[in-house]
Amino acid sequence: MGQKVHPTGIRVGLIKDWDSTWYSKNKKVFAENLKQDYLIREYILTKHKSSMISCVRIARKAERVIVSIITARSGVLIGRGGQALDQLRTALTTQFKLTHLQLEVLEVDKVDADAKLVADSIAAQLEKRVTYRRAMKQAILKAQKLNVKGIKIMVSGRLGGAEIARTEWTKDGCIPLHTFKANIDYGVSQAYTLFGIIGVKVWIYREDGVMGVLSVSNVKPKSAPHDAAAGNNRDQQQRGERGKGNNRPKKRSEVR
Repeated sequence: MGQKVHPTGIRVGLIKDWDSTWYSKNKKVFAENLKQDYLIREYILTKHKSSMISCVRIARKAERVIVSIITARSGVLIGRGGQALDQLRTALTTQFKLTHLQLEVLEVDKVDADAKLVADSIAAQLEKRVTYRRAMKQAILKAQKLNVKGIKIMVSGRLGGAEIARTEWTKDGCIPLHTFKANIDYGVSQAYTLFGIIGVKVWIYREDGVMGVLSVSNVKPKSAPHDAAAGNNRDQQQRGERGKGNNRPKKRSEVR
């Protein structure tokens, strides 16, 4: 049997960082925090499955817990006027007894280059009875438009309602799993069909990183407040220009 290593775990500390960043000398506190991190992630991913969440990062500083949610649909997660985000904050504080909780919502830059979101998309298509070959091919074509260096997709289970489970996979480009500096994004998802669970695994090779330097994540940078104000002023100017266009001088034929 081949000895498999997790593509992200083998690169932690070299070009990738942990999803949970905190430290505890007390073994009991360490175990409690580790379990709490797992339960927080499961709760967020389950309750907000439609928000297309890529990753949940947790940091602890003293008594403060910082939860960063990376999603492709930030508007759905935040809700109108931030109501959905406030409800999530209240639920997490009550259920896990957190005294100081800080929620951050970050948006994915390139959705079709995120392995977790691609795997979730394929799983959703399989649940809607789309053929696995078509779903895999469409995912590869979308990733090719973003100029990724390689993508590999694997599905396992009773494909097409077959009696015997099997594994099918396809790839485009190169996936250097043994190269530590290769920034490979890895995502897993499950499709719950009438014939059983179908597992989906996706590997996406973005670019080469630098050993000892954390690679740039697929996250949009936070916009400054003045940028938002500038955008509002720009919209008002565009509306004004449209209004001026309506007051154009009439032609002679229209006057008659």
